[in-house]
Amino acid sequence: MIRPIFERHGDGVAARWQGETVIVEPVGRDSARLRATMNARFQDAPVSALLDDIGASGAAVDIGDDYGIVENGLMRAELRLVPRGMGPALEVRFLNRQTSAVLVEEEIPHILWPGARAWKAQSGGLSSLRQRFKARDGERIYGMGQHQHGRLDQKGCVIDLLQMNTEVVIPFMVSSAGYGLIWNSPGTGHVEFAENRTLWSMDGVPEIDYVVIAGETPSAILSEYGALTGKPPMMPDWGMGFWQCKLRYETQDEVLRVAREYKRRGLPLSCIVIDFFHWTKMGEWRFRSEEFPDPSAMVAELRQMGIKTMVSVWPTVNANAETFGPMKDAGFIVGSARGAFDGSIFYDREPDGMNALHFYDATHPDARAFHWERIRAGYVDHGIDCFWLDANEPEMYPIHPENLTYHAGPGTAVTNAYPFLHQSGFAERMAAEGLDDGLLLSRSAWLGTQRFPCVVWSGDVKSTFADFARQMRAGLNMAMSGISWWTTDIGGFKGGDLGDPEFRELVIRWFQYGCFCPVMRLHGFRQDRERDPRYGHEFSFGGADNEVWSFGDEAYAILKDYLDVRERLRPFIHAAMAEASQSGLPPMRPLFADFPDDPAAWDVDDAYLFGDGLLVAPVVAHGARDRQVYLPAGETWTDVWAGETHAGGATITVDAPLSRIPVFARNGTGLEGVFV
Repeated sequence: MIRPIFERHGDGVAARWQGETVIVEPVGRDSARLRATMNARFQDAPVSALLDDIGASGAAVDIGDDYGIVENGLMRAELRLVPRGMGPALEVRFLNRQTSAVLVEEEIPHILWPGARAWKAQSGGLSSLRQRFKARDGERIYGMGQHQHGRLDQKGCVIDLLQMNTEVVIPFMVSSAGYGLIWNSPGTGHVEFAENRTLWSMDGVPEIDYVVIAGETPSAILSEYGALTGKPPMMPDWGMGFWQCKLRYETQDEVLRVAREYKRRGLPLSCIVIDFFHWTKMGEWRFRSEEFPDPSAMVAELRQMGIKTMVSVWPTVNANAETFGPMKDAGFIVGSARGAFDGSIFYDREPDGMNALHFYDATHPDARAFHWERIRAGYVDHGIDCFWLDANEPEMYPIHPENLTYHAGPGTAVTNAYPFLHQSGFAERMAAEGLDDGLLLSRSAWLGTQRFPCVVWSGDVKSTFADFARQMRAGLNMAMSGISWWTTDIGGFKGGDLGDPEFRELVIRWFQYGCFCPVMRLHGFRQDRERDPRYGHEFSFGGADNEVWSFGDEAYAILKDYLDVRERLRPFIHAAMAEASQSGLPPMRPLFADFPDDPAAWDVDDAYLFGDGLLVAPVVAHGARDRQVYLPAGETWTDVWAGETHAGGATITVDAPLSRIPVFARNGTGLEGVFV
């Protein structure tokens, strides 16, 4: 007897047709999850961002001969066997139960073939995949991680699904049409948000796995996303202060000299960061004693000054490191399907110069445990509980995911989850060992990263006004990807010359912006052409100075003022972080997140809300001394510098001298007094 096409599957429905199995089940409060495969059975997911306990209560299931329907809160998911040119096909659509509006609907690309889900079999149970949905006129799309295309609305964009330096893949989108979609696959590929289709193309995956969220507002969708993938913890109070960093502090004495100078000048400093090459070899994860002879004493003195110590730890292993042989023998190194080596050729200290660098396999739980044991011995035992997880995309040039082999599976199926698993290895062991005041700083992220004590920053961007403008939009899309803890290198990472007046202006404008970011961190590889013909040392050593007093007297006076503003804002930032940990609503977010009923708010991509009380409008053009600012309707807004109050629903021109970033306090917040 042939089994029925549609049948009950737990709290949902399963359908089998022409070798494909499709399961739709309720999750969360207003969501449904779809999984599909051409394999005989579903594999245990090598990596899933979804929390374990996300089952829905009170969902309803209706099954007929040619349909299965799941209803859960606002969500209605319909799986139907429908007539097509080459024979019936299984197709799905998701609707808002309250309004009956279609949220997401599959679409076949041709009258005959292929279907909306087009599989092309590969070896090892993998398939290349094309999943097509209907496009809708006027739709706007936000989230999807961090990208350098300079757009806030990603409708019309093609997004590569491959982690890279400055490009962060978080495959979660929020639509202006009232839904969110979590593409719960760490595989590589791309997605097209075209006018005529939305198309997810995967290079090689075992199955489809995605969640559709029905939500009346963007904030409701973000809240549901947090319930499904995790909400951020409460940020330690010190993390909301000012962080000092440069490429790089070369010695223990230099670190302490800079910290002491901040204290001598009476400047607030919460954290100082020790960048790369402080180590012996990559993969040994310990200080180089010639330059850091007594790390415990250094950390202790910094602690007495109220300053946290953060160190950069890369996931790379030098082929000459003492750990490489044992890690390779244990299967703790990312492998190659063909050939002997997939990794990076990059600088290291011993031997000094270019070296073959492999990556430890963060998808292997035993490798993560081994890595942490080295981190504990090399850093935690000195009193360090803050770690900069750099180059953790993993950064391979060139990168060929189809040639990578991980403990969790083939590279095309799991590569994008590398940063998430790397972060989880640190976060779980930090929690187990009671390092509750520690933080991670990461250059990459994936779905669910926000549930770790992890700050994501925008990577090695250039020191230009154009790059500055791109970071603001990239950061707002990170917020719409559920990332509450995000920042940039203030001043950009590379290309900044201390003696260049335009660069000094850029540092001032970027510093002002950094004052109103979740984390305020000054970093960069600085140059000084006048005083150092090598532009501040070769790359493998330290760059020119990068402290707040390094950019001239005019800049110093302004930067000092914003350090004071940041300190006075700390209670307000604390409240915004507490809200994020409870609701999942990031403290830095686009205007439409709070004003979805104001059509003009959806058009603003050059200003944002900081917490629920401030509207921030950075100046991102060289030489600009005023700018236009849209103030959302339904509120009054007070210029925190001039004290003037304006009605919402209008665009105004506001003065922006070099010493001021336009900021407006939302009516009734009482924040005006913080600034004057």
